[in-house]
Amino acid sequence: MFIGGSETSSTILEWILAELMKNPSVMDKAQKEVRQVLGTIENVDESSIVNLNFLKLIIKETLRFHPPGPFIPRVCVNSCEVHGYAIEANSKLVMVSAWAIGRDPNYWIEPEKFHPERFLDSSVDYKGANFEFIPFGSGRRICPGMNFGLDNVEVALAQLLYHFDWKLPNGVTPEALDMEEHYSSPTRRKHDLILIPIPYRPPSM
Repeated sequence: MFIGGSETSSTILEWILAELMKNPSVMDKAQKEVRQVLGTIENVDESSIVNLNFLKLIIKETLRFHPPGPFIPRVCVNSCEVHGYAIEANSKLVMVSAWAIGRDPNYWIEPEKFHPERFLDSSVDYKGANFEFIPFGSGRRICPGMNFGLDNVEVALAQLLYHFDWKLPNGVTPEALDMEEHYSSPTRRKHDLILIPIPYRPPSM
């Protein structure tokens, strides 16, 4: 659980920053919320991020767009027979593509657009009840590290957005930012994300 909740957390955090750099208006809105809600706080922790609603929408949209586990395998536990076919125990029967489901135009408006507001006032969640959005799987085999991983991401993202402004290296524009994926588990960026952090000093009260 800890390994799964750590590696996937760092991967999804990198994707979030990449999408924010790719979409400057979303980055601006996210930083304004974080800095307005947190004020002049010096240490960001779990209790201080409860009211960061837009930040949570960003995480949801990134999980839809870049699920850390793009393929969810389903294995037959016991030998059985299905429509006359003998299925041996431990056979891998189904590979569910959470990546493809999250970009299916039958369920999502403009699925290739990074738009966190699509989850505003929406009942669709990642906890396994909505099959059009299953970055952690569903049912009894849903990812046991889900809550741990999400807590890691929320606190780290709030810290990064609060304490730093972020710039792309010279010559790189948001439109030209490489977003190619390397298909593995978890799904990483094919090329490292290189950003320039600029320390932020909140105005004194």
